[in-house]
Amino acid sequence: MSKVIAVFGAGTGLGLSVARRFGREGFRVALVARRKDRLDALVEQLAADGIEAAAFTADLNQPTEAPAVLGAIRDRFGRIDVIEYGPISGEQGFAPATRLDAATLQALTPLLLLTPVEVLRAALPEWTERGDGAFLMTTGSTAVEPRPYLSGLGPVMAAARNYVYSLNGELAPSGIYAGTLSIGAMITRSELAEAAIAAQTDGMQFPVVDPDELAAHYWDMYTKRDRIEQIHPTAG
Repeated sequence: MSKVIAVFGAGTGLGLSVARRFGREGFRVALVARRKDRLDALVEQLAADGIEAAAFTADLNQPTEAPAVLGAIRDRFGRIDVIEYGPISGEQGFAPATRLDAATLQALTPLLLLTPVEVLRAALPEWTERGDGAFLMTTGSTAVEPRPYLSGLGPVMAAARNYVYSLNGELAPSGIYAGTLSIGAMITRSELAEAAIAAQTDGMQFPVVDPDELAAHYWDMYTKRDRIEQIHPTAG
């Protein structure tokens, strides 16, 4: 039975590129997001590439939905081997630290921290029994290197990054990998790119990256398992 990757927060940018990259290696693909119309369009694009895919709607702001959606994916495909979690969209944006409040952080925490924890918990029994599995989590470079005027997302993602590091340390001996891709660039073809452009302050410019390049990083991390984190772009 061919392996399965579940792409959480699937969209037209990184999610689609990850699906295509793993699909080229024979993976079947589960696409998870809120908007069924967008998911159905992505399934059609993958089918045109000869990749078997299916759509699963879920509100990733609701951590309690994680077990049900993973159960639905298993019912459809029979297994889950890799999870890529990266549901950032134009609905989430940066904020100056001086304007940050508890309500803003509280609103970001379910999507960026609580739900991925519950997704991993729902996948872990299967992976432990098999002695293999991979959890790939997309974060932003501000989780690694905080920057003025670009707070909000960073503090919550930093907590998620901390979690992934601990996960890998605990699970690697059992054959399960956890890694994070920390991105300091606008991803072309994505909603977040449009939001980041709108959030730019005078004199501040973001680099741009093609999502296919990021998907290649994820495939390399998954196959080699020689690092917990990949930062893109790298310094220098």
